[in-house]
Amino acid sequence: MHTYYPWIKLIHISMVTITTCFFIVRFFWMIKYPELLQRTWVKKFPPIIDTTLLVSGITMAVLSHQYPLQQPWLTAKVVALVAYIVLGMVALKLGSTLRIRIIAGIFALASVSYIISAALSRSPFPVNFLFT
Repeated sequence: MHTYYPWIKLIHISMVTITTCFFIVRFFWMIKYPELLQRTWVKKFPPIIDTTLLVSGITMAVLSHQYPLQQPWLTAKVVALVAYIVLGMVALKLGSTLRIRIIAGIFALASVSYIISAALSRSPFPVNFLFT
């Protein structure tokens, strides 16, 4: 393992925390103060964080020689990530009603919880990890 792997992992975990917290803030704003979502910095911040998150994740996978389709837990994380992206888009932009947006937001946060649990347990079935 490379000596800078722990730093990349720290960046990755930091970006997970930042992107999740900022999604929660934007989700709240969507419900209470939707006009705040139109601010320029609110639109430009997530792509920067998410790109850093994606690059650090890919870098860790390459350095550790663990790839989706080779590692079931990593495949599950990628599938859940796609679900999170789609659900997040529905929650913040595409949902036609507030109810649909709230439901999508809740499921998006559930996807993030699953991703984190799968990463910590290195299992596509992290329930065993959570209750042991």
